[in-house]
Amino acid sequence: MANFWNNLPQPFYILAPMEAVTDVIFRHVVAKAGAPDIWYSEFTNATGWVHAGEKAIGGRLIRTEDENPIVAQIWGGEPGDMEQLAAHCKELGFHGIDINMGCPAKSAIKSGGSALIRKPEVAVAAIAAAKTAGLPVSVKTRLGYTHVDEWHDWLTTLLQQDIVNLTIHLRTKKEMSKVPAHFELIDDIVALRDKIAPDTLLTINGDIESRAHGEELVRKHPGVNGVMIGRGIFHDPFCFVAKEDNEKAELLNLLLLHLDLFDQWQPHTNRPFETLKRFFKIYVRDFDGAKELRDILMHCKNTNEVREALRPHL
Repeated sequence: MANFWNNLPQPFYILAPMEAVTDVIFRHVVAKAGAPDIWYSEFTNATGWVHAGEKAIGGRLIRTEDENPIVAQIWGGEPGDMEQLAAHCKELGFHGIDINMGCPAKSAIKSGGSALIRKPEVAVAAIAAAKTAGLPVSVKTRLGYTHVDEWHDWLTTLLQQDIVNLTIHLRTKKEMSKVPAHFELIDDIVALRDKIAPDTLLTINGDIESRAHGEELVRKHPGVNGVMIGRGIFHDPFCFVAKEDNEKAELLNLLLLHLDLFDQWQPHTNRPFETLKRFFKIYVRDFDGAKELRDILMHCKNTNEVREALRPHL
């Protein structure tokens, strides 16, 4: 089994999987701005795919050959379905499988996501099922479901499963993103990893804004192998590179690229134009007239109208 995890720089950087955000379109925008070391797909429901096929997953597993390495993130509560989807991901050319055991969304916890924190036997079975595809298997999770002190027993269970990487969003399911990430627990988590599974890589996630911030945390907490950035990408699309200032022209050119890629891939992803509007705040900010321009863009009805509205600012 080829394991790209063994050949990564350390610390390595990952763009976090985010529903309706980190699709093939936005990943290529980020690649233009400054790529992470690893790409993740949006998270894909195994049971939905098994029973309804491609129409159930809405283009979430579209990838291109230049996205290397790229990991398919899957979720669900039926190990048999996880096994089938993992095998499909291998056929699609993904380089690894990551199991989402941390999503707090109501739709996810009905059968997976952070619900598996309360169902460790299902979590263990899901990992074993995903491994049958012959790809390296990793897990992304949270500290616990309700209480922070759940982390020790829960992470112990996961570390005993011989996974290649464990990504921990340093909050509980109940905390969502409403409290600061628990950076104070990182050293204890590293110590637990070193005791139980020293060969398992450890990635931290939550409130990390940039490469520089990630490097600072890794210096403070030796033993951390990777850094995953999620919402930080909304504050700075150049967050994976060392860059101090983002010029207006650079940001708007990224938006133009996003529009072109949306038009290119929309027949395959079948996503409506309205889904583009969540991205405007990434590119249209921090310059005179940005707020007024965003207001105009939010009333546009197609990509050509957006381009026309941008023209006076280019």
